[in-house]
Amino acid sequence: MLNAAASGEDGEGPWWARPDLRFNADGELTLAGHRLGEMAAAHGGSPIFFYNAERVRSKLEMVHGALRRTGLAHRVFYAMKANRFTPLLTYIRLTGLCGIDACSPRELEFALACGFEESDLSYTATSVSNEDIEVLARHPGVLVNCDSLSTIRRLGARCPGRDIGLRVNPGKGVAYGDNRLLQYGGRKTTKFGIYREHFDEALELAMEYGLRVSRIHFHVGIGYLPPQLPMWEEVVGDCAWFVDHAGGIESVNLGGGLGLPHVAADRPLDLAAWAGVIERHFGPRGVEVCVEPGDFIVKDSGVLVLQVNTVERKRQTDFIGVNGGFNLAVEPFFYGLPCEPVPARAEPRGAPRPVTIAGNINEALDVWADGVLLPPLEEGDYLAFINAGGYASAMSSDHCMRGQFSERLLFPRHGAQA
Repeated sequence: MLNAAASGEDGEGPWWARPDLRFNADGELTLAGHRLGEMAAAHGGSPIFFYNAERVRSKLEMVHGALRRTGLAHRVFYAMKANRFTPLLTYIRLTGLCGIDACSPRELEFALACGFEESDLSYTATSVSNEDIEVLARHPGVLVNCDSLSTIRRLGARCPGRDIGLRVNPGKGVAYGDNRLLQYGGRKTTKFGIYREHFDEALELAMEYGLRVSRIHFHVGIGYLPPQLPMWEEVVGDCAWFVDHAGGIESVNLGGGLGLPHVAADRPLDLAAWAGVIERHFGPRGVEVCVEPGDFIVKDSGVLVLQVNTVERKRQTDFIGVNGGFNLAVEPFFYGLPCEPVPARAEPRGAPRPVTIAGNINEALDVWADGVLLPPLEEGDYLAFINAGGYASAMSSDHCMRGQFSERLLFPRHGAQA
């Protein structure tokens, strides 16, 4: 919901505003100095994602800065399932700031095609097939994390002597708003990772096949913010047991899950506090620390621009219909991770009023926002949906044969802030 009372990163404007994402003096919404409404119109009005390349670089540098303060050796792997737009991946490769977290053979091959080396890739998959293992056998330099006893056994039979990591499950989950749909561990047993009661068997299997276990990996949820940090510290403490019990562990991969604000009430993740948790638990152990952020790196770099095609009152509800639906960005609809709707142009047409923004998919679920406060809109206007850089285009479908969209990677225009 638009909230003028909450200020942005630079202390001015709405909560989502920052130097590279703001209204200019003419009331036009800009990203990296580019006028989003104008560019969407030039594209013909069809759905289009815009990504600010320099925002991605900035977020990577923020993660590195936080990890440096721990005093531990560290590596960052970008979770490419968040956004695999080819120009974006190539740009990330050229920054030299991270490797890639891949979770399927096609992701592995795609990352290599974008210029990453095998040694840049951390591979963590689930329900791994024999065909998947054949691909891994062809790429011996890839860092493989096994999340099941079955994978250890079959990878060991095919690639004896290989160096591996073990993905573990501490039985706890951490996620945005404590949403269980976003937790990868918890009271309910999940498919991810090796539980404590099976860990000795995993180590014995690895030894049987001559596999060298040098890494522990865990990933327990998506989008955690300051309220979830105490639970995340508890999880990190529990996972330290696996490091100590295995012995000889050189690297710990903490997965991803770092969150960012989705609504005005959300506070940004305190990276210093986050890094402090890591330092407290792994500093004394002297291991290398790896992280695999996806959303944190790309989500707020991206904006989806849609055109308003319907403005109509039904009973007591004012509907705003747009030319894109949940098939273009599923998270707001399925996981409760909203994309803030913002007019591409701040028109002085009157006071904001509550409206329901509906997509063009023939499903009752297809509602972008219900009761959101927006200034009066007209058919033909453009709406920008903030936080559309991650798990949007990458999860899109052609449901109702309305899956057409375009993507553009932006660099700051002359004089614009990154």
